[in-house]
Amino acid sequence: MNIIILRNTATPPWRFDLGTRRGRLLVLGTTAACVSVLMGLGVAIGLWAGTSHAREWRALDAMRITLDSQRHDLDALGARSRRNVDALSVQLGQLQAQATRLNAVGARLAQIGKLDDGEFDFSTEPAMGGPEDAVSGGAAPLPLQEGIDQMRVAFDSQQIQLDMLENLLRDQKIDRALLPTGMPVAQGYISSGFGGRADPFDGHQAAHLGVDFAAPAGSAVMAVAGGVVTFAGVRNGYGNVVEIDHGNGYMTRYAHNRSLSVSVGERVRAGETIAAVGSTGRSTGYHCHFEVWHNGRAVNPMAYVNNVRSTQSL
Repeated sequence: MNIIILRNTATPPWRFDLGTRRGRLLVLGTTAACVSVLMGLGVAIGLWAGTSHAREWRALDAMRITLDSQRHDLDALGARSRRNVDALSVQLGQLQAQATRLNAVGARLAQIGKLDDGEFDFSTEPAMGGPEDAVSGGAAPLPLQEGIDQMRVAFDSQQIQLDMLENLLRDQKIDRALLPTGMPVAQGYISSGFGGRADPFDGHQAAHLGVDFAAPAGSAVMAVAGGVVTFAGVRNGYGNVVEIDHGNGYMTRYAHNRSLSVSVGERVRAGETIAAVGSTGRSTGYHCHFEVWHNGRAVNPMAYVNNVRSTQSL
């Protein structure tokens, strides 16, 4: 059996005689060579394809890693933002509470200072106005945290100042409450003034250390200021007497009472009933003998009576 391979018209064909050993070896060698070439080509193509896919997988893995990192960064940013918002919410709540306290202190100051109604209304925004002039170049917005910190410092300073002012006004209010003011009886008239006078019993010139207020028998005798009762009993010439220490060197005395309503050591308020009008001791009729002492010296009670009347008339 012969195998003939034609090449072209100018070249004689190749003849392979399979009947001979040489022909068979030549055909087998040629076939093996072709198979080897084809296998090498397949391996090369496979290696090339595998290398290309590996690069694609590596690129995909790198993209996935980058995406995971960005997602982690985004989650961290969201958590920080939530924490910042929560922190700002807490600070805002603190500032609102402090503003409420400032408004309460301001309202108390307005009440203590007896300011006219509506002069300071702490429930409304303060009135402001004026033309808006644009700043050249534009104004940079104030950082939120910096603005909150500045507001807190201002609030703290105002709180301290208002507390000091409130304490001062409260002390003044307490001092005014302890200052003898007004008449010891609700109705009546002045039957004898302070100073020198003719004694109603012997006609001799004598010093009268208080003011007499003629009033109906049994009517209320009232404390003219808050204080502590230091004496409640009978004194020579005074009859039934109540004495009250008001502090700051002030003491008041109420004499010639029919009966007493308080006892020693009792704390009384201004306007509280302490006795009933009578005519005990050296007395010519129903009245309340009223004395004011300051630092151990008797002073004219009318100065304090007139003072409270003047204050109330404003």
